Amino acid sequence: MNDDRPLILVVEDEPQIRRFVRAALEDEGRVVEAGSAAEALEAFSGKGPALAVIDLGLPDRDGVELIRDLRTWTMLPLLVLSARSAEAEKVAALDAGADDYLTKPFGVEEMRARVRALLRRQKVGAGDTVIEFGNIRVDRAHRTVTRDGAAIHLTPIEYRLLGVLLTNAGRVLTHRQLLKDVWGPGHAERGHYLRIYVGHLRQKLEADPARPRYLLTETGVGYRFQLQDSIS
Repeated sequence: MNDDRPLILVVEDEPQIRRFVRAALEDEGRVVEAGSAAEALEAFSGKGPALAVIDLGLPDRDGVELIRDLRTWTMLPLLVLSARSAEAEKVAALDAGADDYLTKPFGVEEMRARVRALLRRQKVGAGDTVIEFGNIRVDRAHRTVTRDGAAIHLTPIEYRLLGVLLTNAGRVLTHRQLLKDVWGPGHAERGHYLRIYVGHLRQKLEADPARPRYLLTETGVGYRFQLQDSIS
């Protein structure tokens, strides 16, 4: 019987951790392993994974360089699992093209949830006309946002920010990425803009803005829009 579940590539040089991650993810899909950047590139070209889980401390090449290389020819989801916990390290990996970042040690259920979110991210691509979460409905063809059928007014900047977050649902977007995509390259250092407008969106879209379910903060790094059905 053919197994048509998504193929997940685990790139980790420590065999014990690699086996642990593999066992943890076998309920989410088929899993293959790579112990180095070279093996990872071979697996990408030969096996065609749907998602890769990548450690940054690889023996033959830094994981950030591998991610940057992969992003020149593939947009498949990349989840980093790393012992590097400094914010600068996280930002470097995300700016290189990683979609999400978990610091070791990590919770198995959280890792599985983030893998599911990334595998489902294609459901919220640029071509999707209508996106729903909770009691919110976003109709991108008509540029309308409603809550329980009642219209919600968003300013042009708020709507643009929401659109970028939705298109990348499940992915961590750094402050720099969001500022560039929403306001333009000249605003990359104006983080206060982002905090203000994220606050506005939470007030309009979240049932409890102080405890958001969808528009989540990645402390010191950026934001992630988490569709509720992606973590169920």
